[in-house]
This record gives sequence, structure tokens and C-alpha cells, in this order.
Amino acid sequence: MSWQPSPDSVRQLAACLKDSLSGLDKNAQKNAEVMLQQAKNSPDINNYLAYLFSSTQPPEGLDCSETDYHLVRSAAGIMLKNNVKNEWKTIPEESLKFVRMAVPMGLQDKNIQIRNYAGNIATEVIRRGGLLTWPDLLPQLIDMFGNTSGNVSNEAQEGAMSAMTKICEDSPRVFIREVNGQRPLNHVLPQLIAATKSPLAKVRAGALTAINNFTPRASQAMLNSIDDLLQQLFVLSSDSSPDVRRQVCRAFVHLVETRPDKLQPHIGGLVDYLISQQKGDDEDLAREAAEFWLAVGEHDDLWQGLQPYLNKIIPVLLECMVYSGEDIALLGGASDDEDEDDKEQDIKPAFAKKNLNRTTTANGNSANQNESGDAQVKNTGMDDDPEEGEIDDELDDGDENPDERWTLRKCSAAALDVFAKDFRNPVFEAIFPYLSQNLKHDEWPHREAAVLALGAVAEGCMDVVAPHLPQLMPYLISLLEDPEPVVRQITCWTLGRYSEWATELSGGQKEQYFVPLMDGILRKMLDRNKKVQAAGASAFANIEYKAGSHLEPYCGPIIQQFVRCFAKYKDKNMYVLYDCVQTLAERTGSLLATPELKDQLMPALNERYNIVSDQSREVFPLLECLSYVALALGPSFAPYAPPIFARCINIVHMNLEQSLAAVSNIGFDSPDKDFLVTSLDLLSAIIQALGEEPSTELVKNSPQPFFELLTFCMEDPTDEVRQSAYALLGDCANFVYHLMQPHLDTIIPIALKQLDLDSMLDDEVGDGFGAYNNTCWSIGEITMQHGKGMAQWVPGLLKHLVEIMCNPRVPKSLAENSAIALGRLGLENSELLAPALPTFAEDFITLMRKIDSTDEKASAFKGFSMVIAQNPQAIEKVLLDYFVALAQYDESELPDTMKQELHDVFQHVLNVYKQMMPQFNEFLGQMRPQDRQTLTAKYAV
Repeated sequence: MSWQPSPDSVRQLAACLKDSLSGLDKNAQKNAEVMLQQAKNSPDINNYLAYLFSSTQPPEGLDCSETDYHLVRSAAGIMLKNNVKNEWKTIPEESLKFVRMAVPMGLQDKNIQIRNYAGNIATEVIRRGGLLTWPDLLPQLIDMFGNTSGNVSNEAQEGAMSAMTKICEDSPRVFIREVNGQRPLNHVLPQLIAATKSPLAKVRAGALTAINNFTPRASQAMLNSIDDLLQQLFVLSSDSSPDVRRQVCRAFVHLVETRPDKLQPHIGGLVDYLISQQKGDDEDLAREAAEFWLAVGEHDDLWQGLQPYLNKIIPVLLECMVYSGEDIALLGGASDDEDEDDKEQDIKPAFAKKNLNRTTTANGNSANQNESGDAQVKNTGMDDDPEEGEIDDELDDGDENPDERWTLRKCSAAALDVFAKDFRNPVFEAIFPYLSQNLKHDEWPHREAAVLALGAVAEGCMDVVAPHLPQLMPYLISLLEDPEPVVRQITCWTLGRYSEWATELSGGQKEQYFVPLMDGILRKMLDRNKKVQAAGASAFANIEYKAGSHLEPYCGPIIQQFVRCFAKYKDKNMYVLYDCVQTLAERTGSLLATPELKDQLMPALNERYNIVSDQSREVFPLLECLSYVALALGPSFAPYAPPIFARCINIVHMNLEQSLAAVSNIGFDSPDKDFLVTSLDLLSAIIQALGEEPSTELVKNSPQPFFELLTFCMEDPTDEVRQSAYALLGDCANFVYHLMQPHLDTIIPIALKQLDLDSMLDDEVGDGFGAYNNTCWSIGEITMQHGKGMAQWVPGLLKHLVEIMCNPRVPKSLAENSAIALGRLGLENSELLAPALPTFAEDFITLMRKIDSTDEKASAFKGFSMVIAQNPQAIEKVLLDYFVALAQYDESELPDTMKQELHDVFQHVLNVYKQMMPQFNEFLGQMRPQDRQTLTAKYAV
């Protein structure tokens, strides 16, 4: 190659790279980052980085120690990987050639960190450019880790396998897609299976790790190789390396889902093997083994094969549910820490809940779903998410909270829970001797594990546990005062699991068991230990959910305790307290609007609301909680609404401005979209709660142009933001339509773009369907208000809604929502829809049969029938189905006015057909007698 490095440039770059990773001189580090950012503008920067990274010895003229030169190479590898990740489209092909030369050299390096960096670079190249960008890479890696030549060093074999594993983990799809008519996995998978026979443990473990990225996928390559893989798994099950055995256990877990038929004949041997691994000293290996019980227990068929082995498995699960010595050390001793402030890093981030579809088919419930944001990449080229082998001082504090880890103990308890649901009574019979021996054990870890076991079987074994609960319940309540906080903590959880039993008691028994249970949990919400407080609050939210209206007589004391918690809690436990408040609001509804409850709760909520800043992540659960409270209070929320409404508008405005800045300026981080989601949801709740006149005043007095902000949110690239935006749009149509109407020329075209079927079907994860559902729902709501004004958009809406409704790949709920929107469009624009009636009539009728009878369904079916009246000949093929739908239509829950309107439209359509069809009565004779009798009785035909 013609390019040659300039010695001066090499020295300058090396010095900057060394300083960028040196934490001793902060000024030098900062100057180095600035210079590296400037160096990124050089077209040769990646050539120099590849040159330094792949040179095992300092280039001539570069005087530095071995340690310093390792820092130089490490920094070069990190920056090169980040450049590939962030600047891929602008990297010249000549520079990529240098990268493709440097990586294989790095994979053979004696230093494991350099090998890891090389693997990270290779992974990023494939992720960004695909296999065709580097067609020689896979053959090179296979030759190296397979030691094809017989003289490849151990380091090179391990480096190549590490790179292959990373690529399989980060880009599994590139192995399954066709490349030049072949699927790479067909060739790669047998090579990986062969590599599990390597004499090097790291290569064997890496090969299995790579394979395990494909065992959950039902590919042809896996089908072809499954017998070879299974045979090798049995060989490796006794491997001397715990890392290898860990991957063997993981492979068995994956095969539970993909090829249970292959495991069924070996189930007895697998039980013995996995028990032996779970009882070992390696907790990570034991946890992987325990995952098998969880996987099998959740499998529809395979779980039954475990029944003969329950008496072997369950004692091991119980044994593993006792806190390990390591976890006890991490927990520390019993402490009264209620007055200690939380550390910022201990406050677990909360994520916005996504509104489900605002339609008859989704009921407007909320569901927890974590939202993963993109990594924030700063502007130095050195700041990025660390990968294996990279340096991250912030994460290396050794302060891992056992409450937040997925441990062997938790996995074993989850497996016991699943077994209880599968096998029920035999599971309780198996644990009963253990409970008898350990519930009152002198040593708290055994006492705690017994309470955990009792809670784990609550859902599956309730019938057989219930006769024991009159004796168990008083003892469990007494454990709320146990001297060990961890015991009090787990007791809260277990009592919450049995609260449904106590809730359903009546008379004196309710006073005897439910009231003390509720009172005990409420008291633990103000325990002297913060973790017990959180467990008490979480358990009480569970009680609220299960008890519902049964809590009404006790709401006064409950609210009083919540108010005390607002005054006492530190930041972290506020998150759980918000959940308690919103669950009470959801389950007791308008009861909270009574003055004695509202006047206690709202000042406490308001005080916290005024403390929390707009930038705090606590805004998410706080605004979500306020959404539920607003809906429960209804018009009574009006005195509190204006400042909250205005604050939500300002948060939305600020977030949109930050998004715009991040797009136009690389130095700005993208904002967290959860701020948008929760603010939009609260705006929706306030508008629903207050109704038309108060909502109109709030929107009119908005500190920012309300509908302009809303249209920006409707086009946001984040699915959850669009989902909430369209929910708010539909609420605006219902309550502030006259303010929204002038903006429809902007709003409807944006909504039309959202309904593009190709975009929906390209959404492989399916996360966006909530947004599409709410789009359809909001269009239906706008249509109900705008009527004939929708005419100009009928062609576009008709095209999109019919495509969605008739496509079998579209989720059922979305198809139903589009059908409702289309039917409503026919109310005032039936003549415009009539020519297209043959394209959607059959699907519309089929979908309508499955939707519950509501006002929305009634308006849609009314509109559809009005379209039929405009073009009655168009549904000849499905006319009988339509008549059956009319006969079976359940209108009992509809208001009298709607019921009469629907009856009149149906009557009109039937009269049209009676006049058109000479053999009308004979045609009706094809219906089932019951349906025909209903139709003729209701409509006199």
C-alpha cells in the first residue's frame, strides 16, 4: 500500500492517546481529548489508529515504557472501534483495508486486552457493514480457532474464538440471512461444534457461547446439526471447566423451547446432572442449572416429565433459597437506616409505563415495559459504552446490591413458584416438612428462606395452603417484628401474596385476619429499615390490587399512613410509594374525591411535586401517579390542575428543544423520552378527568402552543412517545375539539403517514403497534366530531385502514381498531366509501363479531351499515353473514338514544334488501332458525 505513517504524526497521536487514558493528570487528559476530537477530522486518522494498535513494539522514535505503550494501543483500539461505530459511512475504503489488516494481528497478541479490543473492532465492522464488508473474516477466524495449520498459538485461538463469540452475540442475523445464495450459519455452526472439542477451555466455552446465540432459533442449520450438538453437550457435561459447564446448562435451557423432543428421552439423566451442577460451589454455574427448572416448568408439555423427580428437585431448590454467605456479607448487618439519605447511584431508575391502546379492544390499561435508550456518545471519540476488555472505572466499585441481582436464590424461588402452578398439591406436600422445621428456625437465613418458600407457592398451592393459614397467618404477622430486617422484608412479600385469601373472608374472620394483616403491612411502611419500608409499600400495593373496593372502609387510615410516608421517605422509596397511591386510586376510583381523603392526600402529593425538579427521573413515577389520581378525583382535581398542566407542557417543550439540539449539534446528548411519555399521559388524564370546559381553559392558557407541540410528538421517532401523543390527540377530539379543529389540516396528514402498512410490518419487534392502535383510535374520535369535514382525507384513510384491516400479518387488536375507525368514517361519508365496499366488507364483519359491544362498536357498525345502504349490491357474497351479525348484535348495554339510532339504520338496510330481493324470505331461510327468528322479531321482516 502506498500510505506510510508520518513519524511526527505517530508520536503526537501516541502522546494524546496515552494521556487520554491516564487518570493521573486531569488537565493532560482533557487536552488530549480535545486534540483527539480535532484529529478525527483527518482523513488518515483511522490509518494511524490501526497502525499503532497493531504494532507490538513502539514505532521508531517513540520513547515510552511497556506500560505506557499498552495504554497507547488500548486507546487506539477503543477510538478505532468508536470511529467504526459512529463514523462508518465516512470512513474511506483505503482506511478499512488497514483495519482489516490490524484486527487479525491484534487477535494474535499476547495481551488479552488487545485481543479483546480487536474482537470489538471486528464486531463493530460486521454490525455496521455486514459480512460482505469483510468476506475473509469468518474463514480467518475459523482457521485460527480451529488451528487448521497446526501452528496457531493458544492466544490466537482464544482471540479468534472471542471475536467470533462477540459477532454471534451482537449480529446473529447476519449468519441466518442469505449471502450469495448461502446462509453462513450452515457452514459456521458445524465449525463451532467442532471447536467445542478444542483442548483449550476458553475456546470450548467460547464456541458454546456462540452456539447458544442460535439454539433459541429454529433455523435449518440448527435442525441439521442438532444431533451432533446434543451428543457433544453430553460429552461436555463433565468438562473440567465451570465456564464450559455453564454454557452446557444454558444450551439445555434453550433447547427446552426449540427442541423439547430431543430432551424428553434424556430427562432422567438431565435431572441428575442439573441437580449436581446446582449443588456445586460455583454460584453462576448453579444459577444456570436452576434456569432449567424455570424453563421446563413454563413449557406447555415438557414439565409433566419432571413429576417423578419432584422429590429430588424441590429439596435442592429449597436449599438454594437460603442466603449464601456472600450475599449475607453484601447485605451487611441489621441496621436502622431510615434517616440516612440515599446515594444517587442506589436509586433504581424508573421507566415510564406505556399507555395501551385507547380502544374497546384494549380497555385502556397500563403495562410495565422498560424502554431502552440509545447510548449517549459524547464528542471526544473516546467516551462510549465499554465492552469486554475496556476500561470503565465508574462500574468497578464492587458495591453490587444483592437485592437487584438475578441470583441462584431468586431463580430457585421462581422455579418453585412455577412448579407450584404446574403440580400444585404435591409441591406443598414436598415443602411442608421443610416449613415445619424452618419457619421458626433460630438462625435467620433459614427462617427467611422458609418464609420465601411459603410465599413462592402461594399462587399455585393456595387451595392446599388455605386450611393452614389460620395458624400460619398470626405467626407470619408476628414475623413483621423480627429483629432481622431481611426477615421482615420477605414476610411483607409473602403476606402480600396471601392477601387475596384474607380479602375474601367475611364477618369475624375478616376482622381476625385481614385487618391485622393490612395493619401490619401498613406499619412496616414506616419501618426503621428502608428496605423493609419498600417491601411493605410494595406488599400494600399488592393488597390494594387484590382487595379493590374491600378497602373502602379503611381508606382513611391508609391515606393517613401514606401522608406520613411522604414526610418520612427518602428518594428511593418514593418510587414505591407512588405505586401505592396510584394503585389505590385505580382500585377505589372516585372514593378518593371525598373531601376528607382528597384534602389529606393532595397536599402531601403537591409538596413532593414542588420538590422534584423537571430533570429528575423521579418525575416519571410522580407524573404517572398523578395521572391515576386525576382520573380518580375527576372534576375535584380542578384546583390542582393548572400548575401541573402547565408544567407538563413546559417539560414537553423543553424535551423537544433538547431533541432538536441533539440532532443539529453532536455535542448535545439526546434527552430521555420518558419525560415526554409521562407528561403526555398526565395531560391526557387531566383532560379526561376535568371534562370540556375546564380542559378548554387549560389548553387556551397553555404556556406553549399546545397543538404545535402535540404534532411534533406525533412525529417523534420513539414509539412510546407517538403512542402517548395519539392517546392525547383522541382525548382532545372528545373534550376540546373546537380548539383542535383549526389544526386538523396539519394533524390528519401526519396521522396518515403513521398508518403506512409497510412501516408497520417492518417493525420486527412490534413495539410500535401501540402507537398504530392509538392512531386508529384517535382518527375514529376525530371523525365522530369532524363528520363531513373528513371528506378530503377519505381516499387516503380508506386506503390505509383497509390495508391494515385486511392484512393477516397485522395484530388482531390493530385490525379491529382500524375497522372501528373505518366504520365511523362511514357515518357522514358513506357515499365516498361505498364504491370500495367489496374490498373490506367481509373482513369488517368478521372483525366486528369479535369486539365487545360498546358505543364505539355501535357507531362503527352504524356507519358500515350506512355505507351498505349506498351500495347494497356490493356485499352479495357476505350478505348472509351481515344478516347474522344484525341478528346477533348485542345492544343491551347501549344508551337508549344510540340503541334507537342503530335500530333505525338496521331497519332501513333490511328494508332496502327486502325491496331488492324477490326471494327475500327464502334467503333468510338459510339462517339458523334462532337467528332468523331474532331478526324477524326485531325488525319485522
